Amino acid sequence: MNPQHTPLAGLHGKLAVLYEGQGDSLPFRQLADRLGVALKNTLAEAMAAPEPFFLTWREGCLKLLDRELLKKGGLSVAIEPRPGEQRSWPAPKTCVLAQALGRKTQTVIDATTGWGQDSLHMFRMGYELLCLERSPVMVELLNDAFGRLALQEWVQKLNITPPRLQAGDAIEILAQLETRPDCIYIDPMFPPKRKKSALSKKSMTVLRALSGDDDDKDALFAAAFNATGRRVVVKSPDYAEVLGGKPNQSFQGKLLRYDVYLKNQR
Repeated sequence: MNPQHTPLAGLHGKLAVLYEGQGDSLPFRQLADRLGVALKNTLAEAMAAPEPFFLTWREGCLKLLDRELLKKGGLSVAIEPRPGEQRSWPAPKTCVLAQALGRKTQTVIDATTGWGQDSLHMFRMGYELLCLERSPVMVELLNDAFGRLALQEWVQKLNITPPRLQAGDAIEILAQLETRPDCIYIDPMFPPKRKKSALSKKSMTVLRALSGDDDDKDALFAAAFNATGRRVVVKSPDYAEVLGGKPNQSFQGKLLRYDVYLKNQR
């Protein structure tokens, strides 16, 4: 899911980088400089800081924390397959997502990469993948994850290149594409079903609190449909209204659906 655009200046006072005194402090200072945010040098300093969110390296990966997670590890982009996904490469294209992407699809742009789980699923199925992300925080987390992925033994043994990541606003990037992909994939943030309903995943709770909802979903769909070579796939909660009008096809998953818009049939 792609959060609403957060310029670097907008992170000041909202996010800090936490260095906990272990190892070289230079990467932490460089990260803080890239994002234009403060560097906190101890956990106690972070606990007393006004910023509600933090980035730090723990357990070999970059993690996003809120105050609840300051002493509980944090959130990182997981590079391992989710439960139920094939661990082989390329994984069989038998799931609902693969059906929506289409049998002839080879090249995919994920215009709303977010935590990267759908991107990594598509990568493991063997698609040629370009990931777009406009949140500078998620770009840092994704770069860290794709770097860890490149070091995995099976990736190196098979000489596979991790997904490409391009930072920036997807609407602007799609308007400047030189080559049309077979498919553009969109998984925007939708408001919760009920006002008081809690999001099931902590990762989405933190991301929504940090970045907000997608207010330009319609413009993104229009840009994607104009830029794609064959199709646009929109992932939505099962309760959400369709984003691009009546789809040509729709594939139902657990609590969600994939709406497919075919370019040559509209």
